[in-house]
Amino acid sequence: MRFELLGPLNAFSNDAPVNLGGFNQRATAAFLLLHANEVVPTSKLIHALWGYDPPATSRKMVQNAVSGLRKVIERHARPTGAVSLTTSPPGYRLTIEPESFDLGRFRRLVEQGGAELRAGHKEAGLAQLRAALGLWRGPALSDLTEAGIAWPELTAIAGVRLAVFEDCAREALNQNRHHEVLGELQEMAAAEPAGERICGLLMLALYRCGRQHDALAAYQRTRSTLLDDFGLDPGRELRELELAILNQDPALAPDPGPRWSRTVARPSAAHRCSRLGTLAAPGGRARPAYRRGYA
Repeated sequence: MRFELLGPLNAFSNDAPVNLGGFNQRATAAFLLLHANEVVPTSKLIHALWGYDPPATSRKMVQNAVSGLRKVIERHARPTGAVSLTTSPPGYRLTIEPESFDLGRFRRLVEQGGAELRAGHKEAGLAQLRAALGLWRGPALSDLTEAGIAWPELTAIAGVRLAVFEDCAREALNQNRHHEVLGELQEMAAAEPAGERICGLLMLALYRCGRQHDALAAYQRTRSTLLDDFGLDPGRELRELELAILNQDPALAPDPGPRWSRTVARPSAAHRCSRLGTLAAPGGRARPAYRRGYA
């Protein structure tokens, strides 16, 4: 069997769709997959399904959902035990190989891509991160979230996805591929209107495409969102980038060659959602601060 979480919840056996059952059974499967290969207490499952006001029969309903899922898995999974659902006090454990569900493959590709980038293998790292992003078919567990599910695990996964996308966009800009990444940046900025790093990447891509006015308009949209929703001004890096675009700073032009080098190692994208890197020029002369995180 294999499962898909990065979009609507799906299950397959030999590429044929598998019916996971009703809402409680599907939600139980999804939560166990989010915590794959861990023991999930019954109380945590109850809270995931019903919050702080569960029905009196919630424990029995979880037991029924697990029993139904176990029958589905036993009917469709290979006898090798690649996927199994067992009772493990104080709850249950879904054992599954990482390659048998898309979230596991996503995490592996992100780790491999981050390692390639840190080793200086830019093309290989970018390819791995692109492959990781290609596994997404929409918001994670979108069918369940439409029904009211709002788990913090989903927010965390969405944050990793955004960080991976930002890393891909930054590497594309480093390689002077601003035309290629512009459309994706515009879509992601529309989905994350308060995202300062994504805004900075979009501004730089627009400016390098000869669209200074649009780059400044992107800044104003993010600034308005931050002020209206949070009462905050953009951070220093984004403000300095706006000023550099206004002044048509030559440092914003695409690099003609590999003149710049990183002075500190960047952490893995899987453990960072918005931390900015630091760039420096040969001979110890630092690039302007507004370049950090955007190119």
